[in-house]
Amino acid sequence: MQWIYLGVAGVLEMLWAVSLKFSHGFTRLTPSIITIIGMIASFYMLSLALKSLPLGTAYAIWTGIGTVGTVIFGILFFKESVDLPRLLCIGLIVSGIVGLKLLSPQ
Repeated sequence: MQWIYLGVAGVLEMLWAVSLKFSHGFTRLTPSIITIIGMIASFYMLSLALKSLPLGTAYAIWTGIGTVGTVIFGILFFKESVDLPRLLCIGLIVSGIVGLKLLSPQ
């Protein structure tokens, strides 16, 4: 169950990061509210995962999911660059996430 909590926490991190972009420095109400609620929910789900997962593993995976998700969202919706070096770096993050999951004792 802790891995599900961690996955949800990572997706929520992506949600609040993207909504932060839409909030324009907290000047737009709805995206600002989504950002704050997403942050709280993401931290809460991370805290549940941390009850039984190692801190370093959980934190790295949580931020990795958020990072990869926001990069993909940026490419798809904000026309951010898609070049080979960038994709290779994202691939390294994904391989790190998978490696941490596979090597985790839980």
